Amino acid sequence: MHLDHITIRTRDLPGTRAFFLKVFDELEERERPKAIRRIPGHWLYADDKPIVHLIGTRGYGRDNPPDAYDHVGIHLSGYSVFRAKLETLEIPYSRMDLTELDERRLFFRTPSGPLIEAVFHENLPKS
Repeated sequence: MHLDHITIRTRDLPGTRAFFLKVFDELEERERPKAIRRIPGHWLYADDKPIVHLIGTRGYGRDNPPDAYDHVGIHLSGYSVFRAKLETLEIPYSRMDLTELDERRLFFRTPSGPLIEAVFHENLPKS
């Protein structure tokens, strides 16, 4: 288990992108998976890992605060076992498969609300 990435919501997407790229020389922007390109944002990579995800927001409502950490991604192994554990614990979750990256993701909230994204790098079932 290790941290996979952090996602930041911001009303100033271009400025936040420029800030991270200027401050952290190790970061470079690369294309995001097709499945999420409908959401305004950027993925910033260190080496071959997309460790900073930026998402544009208008900053309205309780779930969309202006300029806030949105969620933390944690890399785990054993997708099926972990998913079954969430079901046993009756923790609601949503799924996302990113076929181009061979990644499966489970999103769930802590009791007080912050979002956690469990990231699994494994071969996806063939459809």
